[in-house]
Formats: sequence, structure tokens, C-alpha cells
Amino acid sequence: MSTAPAECEFLLEPADNVRLVELCGPLDAHLRTIEARLGVEIRRRGNRFQIVGAASPAKRAESVLQSLYARAQREPVDPERVHFALQELDMEPSASDIEAKGAPDVLKVRTARGAVRARGANQLAYLNHVHTHDLTFGIGPAGTGKTYLAVACAVEALQEERVRRIVLVRPAVEAGERLGFLPGDLSQKVDPYLRPMYDALYEMMGFERVAKLIERNVIEVAPLAFMRGRSLSDSFIILDEAQNTTNEQMKMFLTRIGFGSKAVVTGDITQTDLPTMKQSGLRTVIDILRGVRGIAFTMFNSRDVVRHPLVQRIVQAYEANAPDAAP
Repeated sequence: MSTAPAECEFLLEPADNVRLVELCGPLDAHLRTIEARLGVEIRRRGNRFQIVGAASPAKRAESVLQSLYARAQREPVDPERVHFALQELDMEPSASDIEAKGAPDVLKVRTARGAVRARGANQLAYLNHVHTHDLTFGIGPAGTGKTYLAVACAVEALQEERVRRIVLVRPAVEAGERLGFLPGDLSQKVDPYLRPMYDALYEMMGFERVAKLIERNVIEVAPLAFMRGRSLSDSFIILDEAQNTTNEQMKMFLTRIGFGSKAVVTGDITQTDLPTMKQSGLRTVIDILRGVRGIAFTMFNSRDVVRHPLVQRIVQAYEANAPDAAP
């Protein structure tokens, strides 16, 4: 049974032509994006808007327009911001809802180059877990912000002198070549595997500062295979792509945590590059450590993807066709 189209009409106040230009985008591109994503038609005359479509999508479109118009007073509205606003509609509670209730600080991690905001309930829970637990697991599909938020928390902890160094760890799973045959020293061999974390550091601290901290060993690159026997104290340790650890490697890593340290483990158990006969240490650790005091798990899903909207649809398609969907 089809639902008759509804019409929703409202004013965006106070009237401000500069904010309206930001909201609508070049040639109303932002409005077209909202129409395509929500299946509605948006008509505008000045600051008077009319939305034609089913009642629920029309209400959601109004909510997005109101939110973006308010944001346009503080910062530019670009296509990425429009995408995030649409994404937050499916996140309960949305970041915008929480900020509107007067609790913006819980959403943010402060770095030298500005604040990094959580988007949605799972990212908010993830940040809260990192702040309140010594060991946090962030598990879920690509594009959900697991690594980026972990690096932001590490940068914040270093700036506030809660830790003395940041340790970046990642298993170097070989894809045809052996690391020993790659050119360069150990750091240069492993750098490509750590590029996502480096990119986040450069964005939050600047290239020159990161380079100096690496030179002084304040930011350390630690290949997982070389972690055995170490004890890392007063450090913020990030193990990325943890689905590519074996059970033995995961246990070895978790027992490296020293006094005054905090560790974050991130990974996607649906994208394991280990040989067929090897079981992922990340998948195993979910069953072993759930409920252990001082350890927190945040499970992300496709609704938390904050990259290009196509990434979310790709993840959802793979989830729908997985023979044994992950918990």
C-alpha cells in the first residue's frame, strides 16, 4: 500500500544569505545530495523551504537542513559535512543530538590542530572506553573511525603529558614478498604498513613535529614481530589491523602492557589476511577477554561507516552475502 506524498514547509531563521549559500552548495549541489539520499524533493524560495515526499523522509530532510544551517554559522559546509549529517540520522543518538543537549565536550578529542569529534553512539562509546579503560578493543568494518580516533586519543594523551610516548604496532602480513628483501632499514620496511596511522598523526600534529618526535623516539614504530620481551610503561600503544595477528601474537602483545600505559586494539575480523589454517587472534580474544575488568569492547557495524557513502553500501552488501556473518 503506497503512502501519499506529504508536504513540509518551514523557514530557516534568522535569514542569512551567506549561510544559505553554504547550506545549498554550488548550483544547489548539497540539496540534490539530500534529495537523492532521502528520496524527497526540496523546493526553496529564499529562506523558505518546502519538502515533498513521504512523511518520515521529509522530517529527516528538515532535520538535516536545520542542522546544517546552524553549522553554517560556525564553519563552511562542504560535501563531506553534508554526508556526515545524513550519516548521523541513522546513528542513535546522533552526535548533533548530544551536542544540542549541551554536552559537546564528551564528543571531542583535542589535538594541536583542533578537535576530533565522535559521530554517533558507537564512536562516542569508543572514546569513553578509551578514556576510562586501560585496554580497549575497537572491532568493526573499514571506515568506522577506529584507528583515527585511537590516534587522536594518543595525541591528546601525549600533549597532556599523561604518557611519555606513542607506540604504533601493526602486524606486517606479507603479500608475496618477504620484508627482508624489501629495500631500506627496518623502519622503512614497515612504514607502508603503518601509513594510515602516520597520515592521522600528520593531520593532527603536522609533518615536521611528527618527524621530530619519531627522531626522538617519542613516537615509536614497533613491528609486532619485534615486541617479544619488551615491557611498555607510560605509553599509549595502538595495535592496528589486529585481525592479522595469530593467537600467540595477540597474547604476546597484550602481555607487553606496563604501568601507566593504555592500549587500543583495532581490527576487522571479516578481513583477515592470515593463511587459511591460522585463526585470527582478534576473533579468539573476543571470547576470552569479554567481561574481564579493565577491558572494554566496542563493536562497530556498517551504520557507523563515515567514509564515502559507497563504502557503507559495499560493507552492507558483503555483510548480507557473508556465509557466516560475524557477531
